[in-house]
Amino acid sequence: MATQMERGVPLSVLCPKFLHANSTSHTWPFSAIAELIDNAYDPDVSAKQFWIDKTVIKGQDCLTFVDNGNGLTYEAMLKMFSFGYSDKIAVNGLEPIGIYGNGFKSGSMRLGQDAIVFSKSEKASCVGMFSQSYLKEIGAEQIIVPIVSFELTEQDKNILYLEQHKASLKDILRYSPFKTQAELLTEIRAINSTCSTGTTGTRIIIWNLRKTSTGLTEFDFMKDCYDIQISSEVYEAINDKPQPERTTSSIPESEYSLRAYCSILYLKPRMQIIIRGQKVKTQLISKSLAYIAKDYYRPTFVTKRIPITFGYNTKSKDQYGIMMYHKNRLIKAYERVGCQLKANISGLGVIGVIECNFLDLSQSKENFDNTDKYRKTITSLGIKLEEYWKEIRFKRNKEDPNSIPVEDTMKRPDQNWAQCDECLRWRKLPDGIDCSLLPEKWLCHMNPDPQFRSCVVDEEPEDSDDDRPSYRKTYKQQEREEKLKQERKRKRTEEDIANLAKQNEDLRKEREALKRKLNEKTVSPLASPRNTPRSSLQGGAARAKSSSIVLSTLSQAACSPSSSSSLPKISSVHSLSTPPR
Repeated sequence: MATQMERGVPLSVLCPKFLHANSTSHTWPFSAIAELIDNAYDPDVSAKQFWIDKTVIKGQDCLTFVDNGNGLTYEAMLKMFSFGYSDKIAVNGLEPIGIYGNGFKSGSMRLGQDAIVFSKSEKASCVGMFSQSYLKEIGAEQIIVPIVSFELTEQDKNILYLEQHKASLKDILRYSPFKTQAELLTEIRAINSTCSTGTTGTRIIIWNLRKTSTGLTEFDFMKDCYDIQISSEVYEAINDKPQPERTTSSIPESEYSLRAYCSILYLKPRMQIIIRGQKVKTQLISKSLAYIAKDYYRPTFVTKRIPITFGYNTKSKDQYGIMMYHKNRLIKAYERVGCQLKANISGLGVIGVIECNFLDLSQSKENFDNTDKYRKTITSLGIKLEEYWKEIRFKRNKEDPNSIPVEDTMKRPDQNWAQCDECLRWRKLPDGIDCSLLPEKWLCHMNPDPQFRSCVVDEEPEDSDDDRPSYRKTYKQQEREEKLKQERKRKRTEEDIANLAKQNEDLRKEREALKRKLNEKTVSPLASPRNTPRSSLQGGAARAKSSSIVLSTLSQAACSPSSSSSLPKISSVHSLSTPPR
């Protein structure tokens, strides 16, 4: 390997084997697909639609990803193929998801060994190849990425490219599935045919898909012709346990169904995703719950309080936990916290939704870094989720003590929302409308609310998180009242014990005085035993014994607040100290 130098100092280079090593950061294949979706969603591309499909090219199963975004220039494609370059910025308040400059490389190589990218921007068109098989064939000692930038002339019939790109074009035609310039031109035209709403976009084709130990692809394309699912073999390998029946309600569909996963991939979806020709019905997860309440997390390491939405899952009580997003993108789904980790029904059916932009992501975006901030956040989420669960149960028991638990009842979302297929704005629908009965293509002019019946009208404004208070935790007031009641009982018991102790002390002193008098008379020569006041001594002893018994009883009762109601009633001190005549 020839050493490259910069001012006489050796440069570090990347070995082709790094492409596979880098891809292993994705333990879950859907997170690799999400990286490609994120690149189209980010504001520098700003795609409105994203197509995912499975196709066969010259006998090979391939995955295709197409968007109608801004497309890539030669320089932008070179950065996409390079490592660590990420100059994305927020546009119109939309924060980019990508931060490490590694998503396309790790994601594409996790899905297959080879990828080719066709992109059409307003300035030019580019074709680039990112291929492990190519590097192995040529015996490359460094990562090489052939890229060709060209112009189409005479109504897209001819290709003109720079002489400096001739070697790249030669390698693409030799080592990719496309062997002629005409075939490349066909794939570029496929961008426009797919993206009917624009003239720019990007098309990614991945072949030599990763396979399992049995020689099958890790994706199941046969189970549902409108979906891409994770095969049973891969599911068992990821979860290190046999796969249960997928009809089991405790397993979220998003764990094995790409369609279900994409429906909740973004906190507020702004892009349509079409899988194998059928649109994904995305949802506003924070508005699709029942008994919705909003709380806030106030960590010391951020200046602004973080809103948390709690509610009950309307589809299955066995799918619950925290949905944790980062810059609008789902990172962890159904993460059980606090009381939900106990072997009982605490927190059953409750879902929490939070956007954790203040936490650090892992490289694969499958998890958050296990820092002190993350652990504190999880602990606080567990506390707040249990508070919500107790509040809902308290209100329901207050209304009807014999009512069925919330998680066992049929529930409907508190609100109904639909997304326009033209402007992609979300519209709130009147109560009583079943969103499952809406047409496949829903537009703003179908909205029953005349105020929001046009695509030029902005979405309904949401309450500002700064102005909106958290829900009232009335169960805590009841708990405080119960504690005060128990405290008052405890104090009364302590006072009774103190009074009896004082009475016992007085009786003890009285008995000692009587003993002294008896001793004085016994010493006196004139005294007679028959003159000893035995009744007085016996009475004092009886009173002391009675007081001691009651005092002992009260002392035992004080140890148990619930037994304070069974304490003996004390009418007067005299009644305890007077023996029967």
